[in-house]
Amino acid sequence: MGRLMPSSLVVGVTHLVQPPFKPEMAALGSDIEVVHFNTRDEAEFDPGELQRLDVFLVWTPRITTATIDRLKNCRILVRYGVGYDKIDRQALSRAGIAFSNNPEYGPEDVADTAMAMLLGLQRKIHEHDWAARFYRDSWQENHLSPVHHSNRCTVGVVGVGRIGISVINRLKPFGYRVLGYDPYISNGLARAVGITRMPDLASLFAECDMVTLHCPLTEESRGMITPELLTLSRPGLILVNTARGHLIQGLDMIEDGLKSGQLAGVGLDVLPEEPPAPHPLVDAWRRDEDWLRGRLVITPHNAFYSDHSMAECRFQAAETARLFLAEGVHRNSVPD
Repeated sequence: MGRLMPSSLVVGVTHLVQPPFKPEMAALGSDIEVVHFNTRDEAEFDPGELQRLDVFLVWTPRITTATIDRLKNCRILVRYGVGYDKIDRQALSRAGIAFSNNPEYGPEDVADTAMAMLLGLQRKIHEHDWAARFYRDSWQENHLSPVHHSNRCTVGVVGVGRIGISVINRLKPFGYRVLGYDPYISNGLARAVGITRMPDLASLFAECDMVTLHCPLTEESRGMITPELLTLSRPGLILVNTARGHLIQGLDMIEDGLKSGQLAGVGLDVLPEEPPAPHPLVDAWRRDEDWLRGRLVITPHNAFYSDHSMAECRFQAAETARLFLAEGVHRNSVPD
């Protein structure tokens, strides 16, 4: 049985989303009042405005009890993205505020970014691009090695959900052998998507030439990619992460792996801290140092982005709030 929405909703929208708020209005109605919290830091939210909200649509900021205790009228908080590691869901539950994430948009865009990183690093596109600028009397004879032929290359996909499967569907036409690790899928699903399911990460890393990460950040998955795993892999591994920065135990292990050659190349759309704090690896990347050039690709957490996916993301997050308020449907609730 449906519920009645308030006649004039007050909707909070956070940093990263910018006006005009047409997607949110398309879902919730053109008469909504939008309060724009245009900051990454919840400490800068206006307490008085927080108390007025019926709906809170959140992207970048961490949301803790400092914010939640002020949400006196809010009935649902929806994260624009899929991850929810920065949201205190227990505090929301205690406050009687529903929570949803937003897996309704854009797995194709993240998958395309992961594929671009994998292929670019495998084919050494970035290294060639730089080196070719300085060739004068030679050209085609300038090979970079090793370069793996796709149908002799094994790729491991960690996390076989909607994005992981989108990546798998892109890998298979190239002829890659694809392995998958995800403790939460069945053998039947692995067979249906055409991969070999591995029993653990150690087994996967031991067989792979490239590994790409596509799982959420939880207490279980935090720091799951360790230096010990890298030692099990073949020398010259390519590692791509478009999921969450803290899946990898730290940038020290990435730096050590690239310097030793255990890692041939790394693609990171996500980092442990964003924007990145000073670190020897990040500093070397910023300086475009010779030893690292073309082997480390960093993008600013934009794997999800296309013009279409951004609009879709915003509409779907607001539509989730509308369904909850108007129809009593709690779409995309996250189990404890």
